[in-house]
Amino acid sequence: MTVTAARGFLASGVSAGIKSSGDPDLALVVNRGPAPAAAGVFTSNRIQAAPVRWSRQVLAGGTVTAVVLNSGGANACTGPAGADDARTMAGQTALALGIAPEEVAVCSTGLIGVPLPMDRVTAGIALAAARLTSDGGRDAAVAIRTTDSVHKTAVASRSGWTVGGMAKGAGMLAPGLATMLVVLTTDAVADAPLLDTALRAAVRTTFDRVDSDGCMSTNDTVLLLASGASGVTPSAADLTEAVHAVCLDLARQLIADAEGASKEIEIAVVGAASEDDAVTVGRSVARNNLLKCALHGEDPNWGRVLSAIGTTDAVFDPDRLDVAVNGVWVCRDGAAGEPREKVDLTGRRVTITVDLRSGEASAEIWTNDLTAAYVHENSAYSS
Repeated sequence: MTVTAARGFLASGVSAGIKSSGDPDLALVVNRGPAPAAAGVFTSNRIQAAPVRWSRQVLAGGTVTAVVLNSGGANACTGPAGADDARTMAGQTALALGIAPEEVAVCSTGLIGVPLPMDRVTAGIALAAARLTSDGGRDAAVAIRTTDSVHKTAVASRSGWTVGGMAKGAGMLAPGLATMLVVLTTDAVADAPLLDTALRAAVRTTFDRVDSDGCMSTNDTVLLLASGASGVTPSAADLTEAVHAVCLDLARQLIADAEGASKEIEIAVVGAASEDDAVTVGRSVARNNLLKCALHGEDPNWGRVLSAIGTTDAVFDPDRLDVAVNGVWVCRDGAAGEPREKVDLTGRRVTITVDLRSGEASAEIWTNDLTAAYVHENSAYSS
């Protein structure tokens, strides 16, 4: 269930002392080939961390042999020194592995605006390189956690080949091609263009549909590495399906572990004139803080759903909107439907279905409720 489930990969996770807690905070993932290829997507935030800028350049070069990741500091908004630090992380990793710095992608996560303790980072890289193993995926996943309460891994096994992955993210989860740090691996034989197509298709309907708190990070990165170690060349459709399965699994784990969440909420928009309309409506509902508070209080307040729909430019007739909460159609034709008392919100999972009755398109968005624990965690995080 890790990035080392696919053949041809090594990983490790260590405590480098970046975090004051002493918890694991530095990870390595290494692609041993024999036919390495890579693709990636990054945050669309105009403020981008130094590791994102560096890794974009690495991907443009066409070869990613290793990924070095740290938690405990984002290395974002750190000026020229931060760019030097990202370059140093790649260089030290390259030195330890006997490869070129231009083959090393860098990922960082943590507080913005705080320089990394590079003496500890470089020592941690050497330690992580010494501890690389074919079953080190779990340790790597643990080492990239920040406010995550659990590490997140997934795997999809197919006939003779595998896709594995790890993710971190519990806050600042909103779309922009990616929503957190993710490393995906496969032992399939695939070139970079095929990986890019498969990854973008998968991300579009998984990570890009996670909208926990409407906040987009400066460090979001999703990387897909192929080793070719299986010797199997899957079709584009089969590769995309497997990558999608792992991304969907990880995306749902992100929502399940969202900061302070007590409800995992799926917003299914159907009957839309276009997929874009469905996504727009779903995202508007997901970002309605009044609704998120109501659901935390187990109140099926469908009026807040309608008010969110009404702020969009989607095609719909206000007098033909239907809304269901956990299968009970509490709103019919833009007015009260079945009694709201019939809705059971005592469980953790909540499904809101919005029928725009304007076409055949649909989309799903995943979010969570807004709780006092979320406010506390994000008010106390920097301390």
